[in-house]
Amino acid sequence: MSCRAVLGGISVGEGQPVAVIGVLNVSPESFYRGSVHADPKDLLGAAERMVEAGATIVEVGAMSTAPYLRTRISAAEEVERLAPAVNLLVGKLSVPVAADTHRAVPVKAALEAGATIINDVSGLTADPEVARLVALAGAGLILMASPRGRRVPSEPSVSPVSIVAGLLGESLGLARSAAIAEEKIAVDPGVGFFRESGRPWFEWDCEILARLGELRSLGRPICIGVSRKSFIGALLGQDEPGQRLAGSLAATAVAVAMGAHLIRTHDVAETSHAVRIVQAIGRHRA
Repeated sequence: MSCRAVLGGISVGEGQPVAVIGVLNVSPESFYRGSVHADPKDLLGAAERMVEAGATIVEVGAMSTAPYLRTRISAAEEVERLAPAVNLLVGKLSVPVAADTHRAVPVKAALEAGATIINDVSGLTADPEVARLVALAGAGLILMASPRGRRVPSEPSVSPVSIVAGLLGESLGLARSAAIAEEKIAVDPGVGFFRESGRPWFEWDCEILARLGELRSLGRPICIGVSRKSFIGALLGQDEPGQRLAGSLAATAVAVAMGAHLIRTHDVAETSHAVRIVQAIGRHRA
């Protein structure tokens, strides 16, 4: 099975340069205020700077999905934020635009506005209609693992990687049932989303990154989002996401060295540099 996919016309995976996804938000409640660009002119400027700095894809989200925040808004409000933002970026950028959403109504609106990739943090489990919409549009898809309201096994003998692999396998099955082409799918182990596993969430995330290569058995490119996340803050004693750039770059470097094919980030220029250094060194590995 080839570990390669085409997302929004961009080939990613084995044998391809690591793709950097620039993350923008139009949701004021997002955990990192530096990613929020509610004003259209500000949003476009930030997106254009990301492309200039090396972003392969630009992703926009309109509702925070941070599991430790109460940020849910109505689907109608998400659409009001998301659709105009996607439409603006699609009309101006030279790279594909992804939408971070997992509900059918916003997914439909984002696709109609021109998004060619959907990033579903529920892995197609939150809304059955999402899979049908993605399949119908022929869009690229990032499937993320998350607890999905279930109890995550806390026994030390059950590894985080095996749990994540099982959840992603379930999501891939849902995608196949909806006739979504496998070559248009990447997977994400959900760093930061497993906070009630019976073990410290930052230890969970560290183990996922350390054993990331094991997820290659799924046969899909691996997408990682560590940018300014809480596990970095917990390890470094940094409560404010704005303080976590150095930790984010260190975690990114590890992720790339361990086999990540796509990196989601708020800081495209710095992340692109880190990725290039890791890849340059990796070419000399025996």
